[in-house]
Amino acid sequence: MHRLNPLCLLSALTMAVPAAAQTTHDEALWVNGTVMGQIQGPVVFFAEVQPRIGDGVSRLSQLLLRPAVGVQLSKQVTVYQGYAHVTDPVENGPDRQEDRLFQQVTWNVGTVGRLEVQSRTRLEERWRSDGDGMSLRARQMMRFEYPLAPGSKRLAALGSVEGFVGLKSAEWGGVTGFDQVRTFIGVEIPLAGTSTLEAGYLNQTRDAPGRRVDMVHAAALNLFIRL
Repeated sequence: MHRLNPLCLLSALTMAVPAAAQTTHDEALWVNGTVMGQIQGPVVFFAEVQPRIGDGVSRLSQLLLRPAVGVQLSKQVTVYQGYAHVTDPVENGPDRQEDRLFQQVTWNVGTVGRLEVQSRTRLEERWRSDGDGMSLRARQMMRFEYPLAPGSKRLAALGSVEGFVGLKSAEWGGVTGFDQVRTFIGVEIPLAGTSTLEAGYLNQTRDAPGRRVDMVHAAALNLFIRL
């Protein structure tokens, strides 16, 4: 019987570890300002602006503008058609621009005890300025809210998780299969009327080129103004 050299075995196992084990980390500040309200009857809208400060919270890494018009099918379900424009600043070159059309279904699932559950499903058609073709991506978010005090205007604990799956890639990129997952934990603070402020920690874990994983640790501030 031949005896295996432990050093050779360790070397073989090390070589077998995929490069995907390499993870890069970044600290960021993500801000979301959203205005929403009723247009007429069941027709509603929202419009949001999202500046994202990355690279160790040192510069604007992305700016997203996203308006949408929707129809309330019931007290629980609303469907939207929207458009998003994304700017990715590029050092020493033209900024990268992305245009998206998206369809969205928001569903107030209900409550489990005092825990409120909401679902958001979004399909995105994406075009980018640095290449041809359309990329298709699906997103599914589950949001959980737990009131920390009685009444309609109360502090609440929040948590959400959103998965992104690429359905079709394009010349410029995009993926087929798992793209990223975002996880948020924080609190909801009541403001005037029915407006709210959400503050907390957001983690974005994303597949990146070169069999790498990019992870963003972001302080997140989300202001929702309800008209």
